[in-house]
Amino acid sequence: MVPMSFPSLPELAQQLRTELAQKKFMLLYAYNGTGKTRLSVAFKDLGKTTTQRPMTVNDTVNDALTITETEGDTLYFNAFTEDLFHWDNDLENDRERVLKINRESRFFAGLGELEMDNRIRPLLNRYADFDFRIDTTEWEVSFAREIRRQKDDGSFETVREENIKVSRGEENIFIWCFFLAIVELAMDPEIEAYGWVKYIYIDDPISSLDENNAVMVAHHLAQMLAASPQQVKAVVSTHHVLFFNVLCNELKKSRKYFLTRDASSGFLLSETDSTPFLYHLSSLVDLHQAMQSGALYTHHFNMLRRVMEQTACFFGYAKWEECIKPDPEAIDPNQTGYKRVIDLMSHGDYSLYEPRDMLPENKAHLSRALRQFISTHPFSPALFGGAS
Repeated sequence: MVPMSFPSLPELAQQLRTELAQKKFMLLYAYNGTGKTRLSVAFKDLGKTTTQRPMTVNDTVNDALTITETEGDTLYFNAFTEDLFHWDNDLENDRERVLKINRESRFFAGLGELEMDNRIRPLLNRYADFDFRIDTTEWEVSFAREIRRQKDDGSFETVREENIKVSRGEENIFIWCFFLAIVELAMDPEIEAYGWVKYIYIDDPISSLDENNAVMVAHHLAQMLAASPQQVKAVVSTHHVLFFNVLCNELKKSRKYFLTRDASSGFLLSETDSTPFLYHLSSLVDLHQAMQSGALYTHHFNMLRRVMEQTACFFGYAKWEECIKPDPEAIDPNQTGYKRVIDLMSHGDYSLYEPRDMLPENKAHLSRALRQFISTHPFSPALFGGAS
């Protein structure tokens, strides 16, 4: 299927909203730097509405007859969500370290009355071994952990260490579980505080998680979304291959897209049912198409090396160059020649969006290496139109 082209992110975001009228879930895979976070903001902005109401005695604005209010319809998790929390490290005493909460955000609409501690804790216990307490008066979170230490007599005791500063990864998973607790509230039609939520947009929630937690987070998220009411729609975008694959397997009826950028046409949206969505396979198909058309640029050496590194991991090779097999027709039949040119050309900082012309002899080097790589590994010929 021919990719859909969009000149701007707002137009792409509108397309997602249009398709969500028919689909409950949408999954997007995209490389870092493609614009995933900005797309989530564009999607959220399309759902904003501005209304005016008469001023009441409870309003603090004294020089206006009406109050302008802005409402949205999207509960989102992205890089900006983490900015709603910041550390106060008690630099003077180095003891009372707390995570401050932005009380102005509607993200925390139910913090005081909905017992968020009790909602977050069972979610957090899936991934972490620390505890927390939310102070809804001071709008801050303190953390604690039970540790086992040896006493003077040689025996051991368990003590609770208060006001600790958790690691960056632990902080991220706490914020993620905070978000999941809010998602659960948004899915409950009896909770008025989050009754405004029509869409849930999640962008890369696992930037600091290891592979095992990535699978756990994806599986748990899929379970929650699958159980959500029909009127709440969800978009999940990520650059993490494993996370994306788990979601695809769990949410089989979702619409799945591969999002890329094009130097001339803006943003391209390709259905992954007809094109491969695995990172290394997508890159390999792009490389093959570029070779076939002759539109090879210096950044393609970077892509080829990354594909070989991914393939080496899959086959258990110690080094990526083990993907290069001896070529009996080459002047240098060993792998050293290909390795040398790929090493040399892939060390530059070559941007996908600012293509640099490649010398004809380097195009020939890359084409030979790519053909040899494809022909000596069991990739499906269907990826390349039946021939390599």
